[in-house]
Amino acid sequence: MKSAIIIYWSKTGNTEKVAGAIREGLERGGFKVTAKRIEEADKVDWFEYDLVCIGAPSYSWHTPEPMTRYLQNRFNHYRQMGKVKLGSPRIPGKKGLVFCTYSGPHTGIDEAIPCGKYMGQFLDHLGFSVLDEWYVLGEFHGSEENNTKGRMGDIRGRPMAEDLEAISVKAEKLAVGF
Repeated sequence: MKSAIIIYWSKTGNTEKVAGAIREGLERGGFKVTAKRIEEADKVDWFEYDLVCIGAPSYSWHTPEPMTRYLQNRFNHYRQMGKVKLGSPRIPGKKGLVFCTYSGPHTGIDEAIPCGKYMGQFLDHLGFSVLDEWYVLGEFHGSEENNTKGRMGDIRGRPMAEDLEAISVKAEKLAVGF
């Protein structure tokens, strides 16, 4: 049975909802899945899994500081172990998925893409093949104006049940085609 780990950081619950939808889809697709918040994942060995999923919200085009610290600590750990190699050669059977929640009140999804690319680089540098980057629109908690007057329109309540179901179906398809 293929195995996956979903490692995420979520302050308001948007990213946690997406992690749950990914978990459901991967499990339906035949994966054994473990999900952990970064606070519980400091000893997780990414190399023990066939698929490593990393997720966080985008804060001003970046990962939030807790996720940044987590990724840098894991990277430094793997570098000390000699797993970061020049040219980042692919490791057969090791794949990654990046997911990023965003509200994009100013420029939409473009606010999230740098965050997703950043997270993906940690997997890529270790030799994992990054299968995809998923960007999921989420409510901007604490600002009615950012929820209703931004570029993305009215995003209150996002991700909604339909959004999460679409992510779950996408994850199931990824698992079946793995």
